[in-house]
Amino acid sequence: MSLIKFNRRFPLFDQMLPDILDTDRLLNEDLILKDNWVPAINVKENNNNFEIEVAAPGFSKKDFEVTITDDILTISAENKKSVEDKEEDYSRQEFYFNSFKRSFTLPKSIDFNKKIKAKYDNGVLRVHLEKLEILKSEEHKKVIEIS
Repeated sequence: MSLIKFNRRFPLFDQMLPDILDTDRLLNEDLILKDNWVPAINVKENNNNFEIEVAAPGFSKKDFEVTITDDILTISAENKKSVEDKEEDYSRQEFYFNSFKRSFTLPKSIDFNKKIKAKYDNGVLRVHLEKLEILKSEEHKKVIEIS
């Protein structure tokens, strides 16, 4: 059973998204395997930047690794916890392990010379990516004459 369904009724949306992320990989049903947990994400874009939000409750800031190799942003996290109770008549030990890894193809509009910021707060990791200066203004807009 897939948790992600992509509505194909919006072809214009399909054309716009590849500039933001590689939607084929992002929305591939194979990402959700039987025993793997994949966090939900939001991608926000405005005139100045992109922000990727990853819903990952139960982790701490030190559990995350955010890397960029070429034009691929990879967000991964792993946490391990164990609890051990020892009393006179019994012993109990429990452990918990959770991890994930998500990769995104970044658009060419990202300014890699600007500092890329990441912040984890209240179970949500936010990665902030600035756009190139030329794209932040309307100067790059080209008006096409209609004949």
